Amino acid sequence: MDGSAAAVLEKPAFRKVNWLPRDIAVDRRPDGVIVLKSKFPLKEYLPHIPAALAQWATERPDHTWLAQRRGPQREWHRVSYAEAKRTVDALTQAILDMKLPESAPVAILSGNSIEHALMTQAAMQARLPAAPVSPAYSLMSQDHAKLKYLFGLIKPKLVMVQDGPTFEKALNALDLTGIRVIHVDRPPQGIESLAYADLVATKVTDAVAQSIAKIAPDTIGKLLFTSGSTGMPKAVINTQRMMCANAAMMMQVRPRDPNGPLPVFLDWMPWNHTMGGNALFNPALIEGGTLYIDDGRPVPGQFEETLRNLREISPTYYANAPVGYAVLASAMEKDDALCRSFFKNIGIMGYGGARLPDDLYDRMQALAVRATGERIVFYTGWGSTETAPTSTGTYWDTERVGLIGLPFPGVELKLVPAGPKYELRLRGINVTPGYYNQPELTAKVFDEEGFYCIGDAGVFVDPNDPSQGLIFAGRVVEDFKLFTGTFVQVGPLRTDAIAAASPVVHDALVTGQDRPYVGLLAWPNLHACRQVIGNPDAGFEDVVKHPAVIDCVSKGLEAHNAAASGASSLRIGRVLLLVEPPSIDGNELTDKGYINQRAGLDRRAALVDRLYADPPADDVIVLK
Repeated sequence: MDGSAAAVLEKPAFRKVNWLPRDIAVDRRPDGVIVLKSKFPLKEYLPHIPAALAQWATERPDHTWLAQRRGPQREWHRVSYAEAKRTVDALTQAILDMKLPESAPVAILSGNSIEHALMTQAAMQARLPAAPVSPAYSLMSQDHAKLKYLFGLIKPKLVMVQDGPTFEKALNALDLTGIRVIHVDRPPQGIESLAYADLVATKVTDAVAQSIAKIAPDTIGKLLFTSGSTGMPKAVINTQRMMCANAAMMMQVRPRDPNGPLPVFLDWMPWNHTMGGNALFNPALIEGGTLYIDDGRPVPGQFEETLRNLREISPTYYANAPVGYAVLASAMEKDDALCRSFFKNIGIMGYGGARLPDDLYDRMQALAVRATGERIVFYTGWGSTETAPTSTGTYWDTERVGLIGLPFPGVELKLVPAGPKYELRLRGINVTPGYYNQPELTAKVFDEEGFYCIGDAGVFVDPNDPSQGLIFAGRVVEDFKLFTGTFVQVGPLRTDAIAAASPVVHDALVTGQDRPYVGLLAWPNLHACRQVIGNPDAGFEDVVKHPAVIDCVSKGLEAHNAAASGASSLRIGRVLLLVEPPSIDGNELTDKGYINQRAGLDRRAALVDRLYADPPADDVIVLK
């Protein structure tokens, strides 16, 4: 036995997870196209999302469905399934009494809250699409251009905000003619609005049950908006069939232990984003679990709320972005009680949005072993707003990060040769019928066989063994060539470079089209940089010039370059650390928090020129 095999055998076992076998049918066509699909048929699923609320209101009436901290003491406010059902029915009756036009969307401008969840269910029961809008379009945007565009596109007749004064500026930017506004906490000044509490007091009639009975599989349950990375956001139709089938897919590849603890989730991901609003929220409800709404965020000054919550709540499933796990790992390495609480009941950990760095994976597994004696599987899925969202997943015990897995039952994954990788396309019951009020855009995103062209690329872990899964290889349109003609695959390089410069780099734009070498415009991770330089009050202007931060970036990326073995498509030549954050109004930052490579490079063209200028400016980091 060689040393590497012995090392693998010495690793603690993974905590037991039941997985669907990887039995994949592979259709290899003469033109090089490959189609993958699971040999397992998709199991039966619910007719619509509100059916799950009705089920658990009967079977687990007193069990907590939703919880959120409220009040000056920040105590948990809990809502049981039975209480939620009564409130949702009253809200449904109130909406029906308004006699709104058929299928008129209900727009929700504010973030995650108990009221947001209940209003979403009520809209569905009234057979009106719930349309959660990114709060950033109201609170961070200066011109509200995207918000106004979306209102013109979907034409909602009902709008809900959590706190009226907070959203006054955004509401005043809109033409509210014929639109009713609902406020939960305080009313907006100078804008007529309905109190949420008054709607909850509405007496329920048989009209509610009659409306629910009319919900069809093709009834639009939600309108979820794309990031707007290629222009203005599109409103993606999410039917009841799509959402219920997708939840069933996710649950089928990981059959739950009937003797295990009831599902418990603590999550912050925004419900206007398909991952938070569909991939986590819907299965949590369908399983009859408890969802603790986390008001923390993986950013400086806000993650303390998450840590407080995790000291009290032991989730059975936990998901976060890699930057969130980085902060969590640092906290648990110093706090054994927090570590034990976090790992107590955890079955799997999920990540998304970016590749999980190998060193962070190792740190989290070391913490898991310290707390439980076992390792915990890291799981990830892949898809988009148009696929409800997850179409593939890593449903096996894997130690490799960066995978997108294999297709779920009910999904076909088409791989079209595109140079050194494959363009990925999807077909299945979870795929959207199209974009709301934009048939011309709908027609453009489906190929001649009805596969949705998602725009992502992938490669096999092992081309001779597709069951090993696929690796995400970036966006097809992001890749470019250096002036030498060398092809640069932006997606993998970007994630590898960020991981190499961890923890001081949070995100980056990859430069180099028609240039002699690859460069980076990089955003510092302010929290990590402050720790590195030992100054908790340092701003971006301070950290980008600090020798300790520059040294961390240089050493990390020079080690990355050394491992590249001279390949110019993988080596980073220069780095410029950015002070100005990515702009939502400039389309650099999507509402999901992702970086738009193309928009960022266009907006910062002058900085790209500065990065390649000779001689290099003092703030440009030149790498070996």
